[in-house]
Amino acid sequence: MNRRDVITKAGAIALAGLSSAAMADDMAHDHHHMQGGLYQPLVDTTADCVAKGQACISHCFDLLGLGEKEMAACAKSVNQMLALCGALESLANQQSKHVAALAALTMDACQACETECRKHEMKHAVCKACADSCVNCVKQCKAFST
Repeated sequence: MNRRDVITKAGAIALAGLSSAAMADDMAHDHHHMQGGLYQPLVDTTADCVAKGQACISHCFDLLGLGEKEMAACAKSVNQMLALCGALESLANQQSKHVAALAALTMDACQACETECRKHEMKHAVCKACADSCVNCVKQCKAFST
């Protein structure tokens, strides 16, 4: 085998590898879009609520540890919202028949969470972000609830 053959074969192997990687990326991309399907907007807003809620509750715990007891109600409402949004996100990703019923309950938890977080939004940016995310989640829950 001469140098030209080695270079040609190495190039062909590299191109085949790139092609396989591109196909795998396309398949993963298509799979991502099919995950939530009809419920994808609900999946996206519940995921955002969970992310913002995790930051908020962590901040609440830090402040509670420093003796700021006024954060207890906020932490409790965020914790309840997190449980329901996480469950709803999971069911929506599965195209479950239970999405509508859970969306109605999640909407109530998000409204309560928003109310508590608004009390602290001027002092704590994470509370404002959580409250704003809950507002978006309530809108999506209304669209999909029974």
